[in-house]
Amino acid sequence: MQKTIEATQRSFNTIRTGRANASILDKVQVEYYGTPTPLKSLANISTPDASTILIQPYDRGTLNLIEKAIQMSDVGLTPNNDGSVVRLNIPPLTSDRRKELVKIAAKYAEEGKVAIRNIRRDAVDSVRKQEKDGDLPKDTALDLQDSIQKLTDKYVAKIDALLKEKETDITTV
Repeated sequence: MQKTIEATQRSFNTIRTGRANASILDKVQVEYYGTPTPLKSLANISTPDASTILIQPYDRGTLNLIEKAIQMSDVGLTPNNDGSVVRLNIPPLTSDRRKELVKIAAKYAEEGKVAIRNIRRDAVDSVRKQEKDGDLPKDTALDLQDSIQKLTDKYVAKIDALLKEKETDITTV
C-alpha cells in the first residue's frame, strides 16, 4: 500500500502547476537509437527560474530527438531549441486549464484508491482461505480482516490528503 502511495505521488508530480518543475518530464520517452529512453537519462534537466525548464543533453546529437519527444508527449509545452539546449517556457495557467488539471489529479487519486482496494481484497481473500483451510481460527480471521480494513482506510485517507494538497497547489495562483 505504501508503494501505491508513492506511485500516486509520482503521478501527481507529472501534473504541472504553473511553476517550473522538472518532474513533469518524468514520463517523456525519447526514441534513442531505436529504443525508448527516459529523457532524464539523456540530458541534465534544471529549472533556472520559476517559469523555465532547461534541458541540456549530454550528447548534442540528441537535441532534435528530445525536442520531437517533448512535442509528441502530453506535457502540453512547446520546446525552444537554440542549438545547445532546449528551453520550455511554462505559461501561467488559465482557470479552465486549472480545472482540467484538478480532474486529472482526481483521476490519479482514484486509480491509487482502486489499487489499494485491490490489495485489501487480495489480503482478505488470503485470510479467508487460511480460515477455510483450518490454519486460522474464526476469531483471528475476523480480527485480521478488521485490521486490514483499518489499514486500507488509513492509506485511502493518505491519498485523499495528497489529492487535497495537489488541488490546492494547482488552484493557488
